[in-house]
Amino acid sequence: MKITSADEARVLASVPKGLLIDGVWRDSSDRSTLDVTDPATGQVIATIASATAADGMAALDAADRAQKSWAKTAPRVRAEILRKAFDRVIELADDFAILMSIEMGKPFAEAKGEVMYGAEFLRWFSEETARVAGRFATAPDGKMRLMVQKRPVGPSLFITPWNFPLAMATRKIAPAIAAGCTMVLKPAALTPLTSLLFAKVLEEVGVPAGVVNVIPTATSGAVTGPIIKDERLRKLSFTGSTPVGRRLIADAAERVLRVSMELGGNAPLIVFEDADIDKAVSGAMLAKLRNMGEACTAANRMIVHENVAIEFSTKLAEKMSALKVLRGLDDESNIGPIIDEKSRESIHELVTDAIAKGAKALTGGQVPSGAGYFYPPTVLTGVSRDARILKEEIFGPVAPIVTFKNEAEALELANDTEYGLVAYAFTKDLNRGLRLAESLEVGMFGLNTGIVSNPAAPFGGVKASGMGREGGIEGIEEYLETVYIGIADPFED
Repeated sequence: MKITSADEARVLASVPKGLLIDGVWRDSSDRSTLDVTDPATGQVIATIASATAADGMAALDAADRAQKSWAKTAPRVRAEILRKAFDRVIELADDFAILMSIEMGKPFAEAKGEVMYGAEFLRWFSEETARVAGRFATAPDGKMRLMVQKRPVGPSLFITPWNFPLAMATRKIAPAIAAGCTMVLKPAALTPLTSLLFAKVLEEVGVPAGVVNVIPTATSGAVTGPIIKDERLRKLSFTGSTPVGRRLIADAAERVLRVSMELGGNAPLIVFEDADIDKAVSGAMLAKLRNMGEACTAANRMIVHENVAIEFSTKLAEKMSALKVLRGLDDESNIGPIIDEKSRESIHELVTDAIAKGAKALTGGQVPSGAGYFYPPTVLTGVSRDARILKEEIFGPVAPIVTFKNEAEALELANDTEYGLVAYAFTKDLNRGLRLAESLEVGMFGLNTGIVSNPAAPFGGVKASGMGREGGIEGIEEYLETVYIGIADPFED
């Protein structure tokens, strides 16, 4: 698809620029605004309303007022709304992809893939809506009847990241709608436009006023802090960095607020001696370069058996060096820009530290000149085990490679991190694959594949990578309370 400047202008013009509170698009209470920039050029592409603390409380007011009636809405009604939303997002797939590419940088084809992935949460949870069930049973001693019901948690606050602006919104909003919860969405300040367009879609398909409220802001803490402290809020779901997640958990603990946290990652990708190296390289490309490496699921550490390390490294460097680093809407783009200059500097600091400690760049490793926040795909070999790049989340297109001698050493290296989101491994030995599945300290594991995310599967991690699950049959449970009713034996007078 050839994307023109007219296409870009049309899509940008279609996005609401206000806050959505109680079914009304409005300016912020103090008329403050937020500029959104194109990371490929550094130029401002839109100016939108920036919510204040008062706006945040108004959004919570609206969610609270709507909660009772929304919870009583028939499951089938909620399901049909979600299905209509799915259909409408698919109709607008190109527009959403253009918008995402402009505001966060990913190539158009990859952005289109996110649209299809994000939309699937709407369809999946439309199908789960009517499947929420309790149970009725006789107590083992026969003296009582046990009834278990599920009911909506209640008003929820969603804080979403900039790297997957549609999918991270649908992954939270869809199960909340399905469960009968109202919500306030605070999208990332770097990429709020996709969430605003999605909110417009939800309006179009019949989501009642107050059920979904959207408050982009340049002052996140000042806006979300009072909401988290308010007794009417019943649920907090956050996707972002572990340091921010820790602070939010501490804040939520004061009220014993129910939380879901999808935090940072430091994913290992293990290549064993018996692996199909070409398949391992292809899998590594997917696991490393999805979203330019700006993904919590990105393979952060390539842990490769010493006997195949040279072959793997050489082939990976060849493939990565052939990629074209261009603006996402360029027809030839394989890799778009990093989200902002600060993030690019952080990536390069990790690369520089690794090289200073003995690593060699087979390709990349230099900051390019010119406009935009681009960084070349980079492969590092001979990485010292005390290099920062093995301990910290890279969030960029950099693949550091370390070697191992045996399975035990590979496991030790893989688990040597505070994070535990996902791991990948390539081996032809099924028994080894099963041992890894039971030994790796992660919430998700990809065996002979570089992609694990799927709306039908529970997404989430262990250790410092968070708590709770999104997607799958588990995803809706995050928005349901379990209520037990004990009933006296009906045969007793």
